[in-house]
Amino acid sequence: MSEAAPLRSLLFVPGDSERKQAKALGSGADAVILDLEDSVAEAQLPAARTQVRAFLEATPRGAGLQRWVRVNSPSSGKTADDLAAVVGAWPDGIMLPKVSAAREVAEVGDALAAFEARAGIAVGSIRVIVIATETPQALLTMAGYGHGEAGPRLAGLTWGIEDLSAALGVTQKTKPDGSLIPVLELARSLCLVAAGAAGVQAIDGVYTDFRDSAGLQREAARARSEGFTAKMAIHPDQVPIINAAFSPTVAEVEHAKRVIAAFAASPGAGVTSLDGRMLDRPHLALAQRVLELSRRTGLDKA
Repeated sequence: MSEAAPLRSLLFVPGDSERKQAKALGSGADAVILDLEDSVAEAQLPAARTQVRAFLEATPRGAGLQRWVRVNSPSSGKTADDLAAVVGAWPDGIMLPKVSAAREVAEVGDALAAFEARAGIAVGSIRVIVIATETPQALLTMAGYGHGEAGPRLAGLTWGIEDLSAALGVTQKTKPDGSLIPVLELARSLCLVAAGAAGVQAIDGVYTDFRDSAGLQREAARARSEGFTAKMAIHPDQVPIINAAFSPTVAEVEHAKRVIAAFAASPGAGVTSLDGRMLDRPHLALAQRVLELSRRTGLDKA
């Protein structure tokens, strides 16, 4: 994201819980998402905004842990008040839920620019991650992200199914084997494809059973193998598992370096070889992606 290494883990923390926010600091997460939406009761929202701003001011930007804020949706009528409360403390980014079209992200970006200018911080420096699959309309407009309609702040796309399930009347989200029903698997896949088209991080959704470490490990491994580069967490205990799943191994990094070196030895070539196997440009792109992911572990410099 921007000049920083890609995120691997993003930990949700209620915006009104000072205790849980303090605990998140020691979780090892690459980013904390201070939540002003689903985890905060309506009556607690003003207090939560105050608490989130206090957390942001106490943990300066650039100190290691990225600080993101999930604001309320563009259709809620609360987004501007959320932004007014937190932008002055310069969060790393805003997570935007229940978006139905990429153009809504650009509109929030315009509002962000006004708040940034008012606060005297660099305009455009606050990025946006979108929960891109929470309405039926969203699934029909995902191509907009690939067309650049979300604007330059877009840093990642992730997916969620609870609101989508409610809107569609879904009563059983998984099949007997535990896999998602087709329409929800479609939402997940569209998120992955749209992120690739937009050139931003594809972030896998949460694994809700925080006591099931083995299940989380399987799901995170599957997500990475399919192209996701990060995953959201709802409990600090999930963070080490997610970080491990989205960190390339030493062997993967060494192979990626050798692939890149093979292409560097034949500048301009579309095809080269390594260990008797033909390599083409998609292999180079994948190797570069592995090195990008390894920047959080320092293995890219080893």
